Amino acid sequence: MSTTARIIAGALQPSSGGPIGVVVRPLVALVAGLAFSLGSLFLPQTARAVDQEPWKKPEPALVIDAYELNIVDWQEMLKNKRIAGFVSKASDGMPESFSCTGDHKGDSFAHCKTMWRKYAVSRELYQTRRMVARASGLLWGAYHLARPGNPIEQANHFLDYAEPAADELMVLDIEGIDPENFMSLADGEIFAQHIKTRTGRYPMLYTNHTTARHIAENRALYPILSRLPLWYARYKPGIRDVFPMGNWDSYALWQFSSGANCNKRRCPYRIGGTLPDIDVNVAPMDAARLKVEWAKGALLPEKPLPSDPAPAQPVPAIPTLDPPVVTLVAANGARPVCIGTRAALSQAALSPAELGVDGMTTSSIATRGPRIASR
Repeated sequence: MSTTARIIAGALQPSSGGPIGVVVRPLVALVAGLAFSLGSLFLPQTARAVDQEPWKKPEPALVIDAYELNIVDWQEMLKNKRIAGFVSKASDGMPESFSCTGDHKGDSFAHCKTMWRKYAVSRELYQTRRMVARASGLLWGAYHLARPGNPIEQANHFLDYAEPAADELMVLDIEGIDPENFMSLADGEIFAQHIKTRTGRYPMLYTNHTTARHIAENRALYPILSRLPLWYARYKPGIRDVFPMGNWDSYALWQFSSGANCNKRRCPYRIGGTLPDIDVNVAPMDAARLKVEWAKGALLPEKPLPSDPAPAQPVPAIPTLDPPVVTLVAANGARPVCIGTRAALSQAALSPAELGVDGMTTSSIATRGPRIASR
């Protein structure tokens, strides 16, 4: 009960018993309930502020991410002072071949040279963007687009390509669960651990809602992926019912805008100097706090797994009897029902005539049944 409700309750409490109590007590209960309801109305709003269009508020920091084909006018984009970081695509799957001889899955020699040239240009673009972003005071990060193939080689490819500094974010991008098109989650575990082995830090995990939920629900199978800070891709205005999810109490970054939900007519948030296909992300904190958390590379605390149902109470074991077992019911009803071994029955001083040839009494089941039931 709130303080207001207590005051009203004290003021209206009658000095002695009487009919007024019948009216006052329901009134007090109504006021107390109203006060509680009003308090409950405001508390969840505060608790879930980061889950409902946080980009519309001035405090949360924004982060841009881009791949090589996104167009960025840096001078124009940097006018937005809420932008605190920039994450660029780095490596993609397995490392490129340094030779255009041999088997290239049907690619012609000319096509192989074109692909290698594109790879070299993309890497140069990555280095240029990195230099501009850091010189402009932005936090820098790089992501690896995870594909099928050896996860150790992919991790080495990423580190060789991105050359991440100690204050730069590293990201493992797993776009889905299908191992035919994307790195399997089991390989993702190996990738993340190898990054930790080489750098001393874990990467962040970028993925969508379906994959994140699958990892959370099977976190015993994915003890590393399920504890990596989550870069959550979901293009909705609100995600109030998503977190907590497994080990994730919240997102580290939320990718809320991309070419999937941003066009010339409508867009959750437009970034000057970019086209609608640019990815825009929000952090659940301001720029100062984001700078502290950006490149920590630590695993999140592990939450206990849901408890298994309590096992059924074991049925008490029935003592083993020396065979053969003899069930005895006196035909004349003079003796009580007795169940035991032949040795035990010998102590009952029964004559052989009272026992059948198989050690069972000659009383019918119809006779035994009621007597057994009455015990």
